[in-house]
Amino acid sequence: MDGTAGGGDWYVDDRCTNCDVARQLAPELIEEIGLRSEVVRQPRDAAEERQMDAVAFACPTRSVRRRGERVAAERDPFPLRLDDAVSLCGHNSPHTAGANAYLLRRPGGTQLMIDTPRFAEALAARFEAAGPVTDVLLTHRDHAAHGRRYADRFGARLWIHEGDLDASPDADQVLRGTEPVTVADGVVAHPLPGHTRGSVLYVADERYCFSGDSFFWSRTTGDLEIAESVTWYSVTELAASLARTADRLRFSWLLPGHGDRRQLPEAEMARRVRELTDRAQEMRPRPVDFTALRW
Repeated sequence: MDGTAGGGDWYVDDRCTNCDVARQLAPELIEEIGLRSEVVRQPRDAAEERQMDAVAFACPTRSVRRRGERVAAERDPFPLRLDDAVSLCGHNSPHTAGANAYLLRRPGGTQLMIDTPRFAEALAARFEAAGPVTDVLLTHRDHAAHGRRYADRFGARLWIHEGDLDASPDADQVLRGTEPVTVADGVVAHPLPGHTRGSVLYVADERYCFSGDSFFWSRTTGDLEIAESVTWYSVTELAASLARTADRLRFSWLLPGHGDRRQLPEAEMARRVRELTDRAQEMRPRPVDFTALRW
């Protein structure tokens, strides 16, 4: 089965790993069917064609394709601006389980990279076209695969928490303990052990929260959620981390590694973080089960 909707041009091939990236970028055109992504409707206009172009260049397995042809390189929209300060890198890597990565522009014209897309010299050149990248911030071990290579290419500092240091033992800056740390002007790291021992949130300008895999926006529930069925270290520890950290967090943009992004008024986001923290206290350890994720 190739995922074609009505014999149209776009389809999803059988390499799909159900990472959800395609559904984030084209939710009206691609849906989860049988634990994988499927094209359920072909694009009807230029805007929807651009959505599918983005999906094609983001998919970590390059499974979203046009029948009989390659998508032209000039149609690659990445880095894709989400607002004036943040861009989505696209080009998600199979070595980070297809995680999203971001570029954060700073007032002085420099940039920070949060987590890592697949590495290619041409991509690195595209990413730094908007300004030099001074730091590569890793949220946790699962997203560290290309960190050293990007940091060396940019001449940037590579950051990781000591709890996940074995995933990037040559990091330039090592976060320690559980207290917040300022890593750049306006950018604070909040250690949040739980998903992994060294998970970290990065909050910029009290506006943007790069949450890694600690929590995300679920289209299914219409709320913030924890991937409790895919918690490698301790969901109990994650609940304790949230309880310690929730009142310190101020942001309106949630930008996770996996799961959907969401912008809400700061007060509403704070309320939802508190409610998520309360729900987390009731969570108990369970076997890892990717099929239980509520994207």
